[in-house]
Amino acid sequence: MANFVFIPSEATLSQYADFRLAQIDGQQAQTLKSFYEQIAKTLDFPDYFGHNLDSLDELLNDFDWLDDEKIALYITNADHFLAGENNENKKADLLNILDAAAEDWKWVDDEDEEVTPRQFVVLLQRSEGLQNLMDKEGFDYDLAE
Repeated sequence: MANFVFIPSEATLSQYADFRLAQIDGQQAQTLKSFYEQIAKTLDFPDYFGHNLDSLDELLNDFDWLDDEKIALYITNADHFLAGENNENKKADLLNILDAAAEDWKWVDDEDEEVTPRQFVVLLQRSEGLQNLMDKEGFDYDLAE
């Protein structure tokens, strides 16, 4: 299963009923700055979140403050997501961090007493522009039915 899943409709979310659904409105997250604000709120990030890519990476690979074992970051209005961010490299960097965090959680050992195993996936409403960017950057993704 890919770490990114494009979904065709809200009905598809029923497959993730046992996940904590952290919703980001792409219309309200057109820049990295606004994305940081939204993700911090929806995932109850600790106060020490630095509102930058390094801090985001650290927290997505931690989740100690959450009780949930399954977390889905759900981006609605994906056509607008990061649309105001002019630097394509920053968009790719963010996607890399999301992808790497989801991948890293797949490899957490159940016997590791220091880290609670989690499942993390990024769900996106269908977006031709975002799919094109992911194709260009070589990210794997699934298209849900």
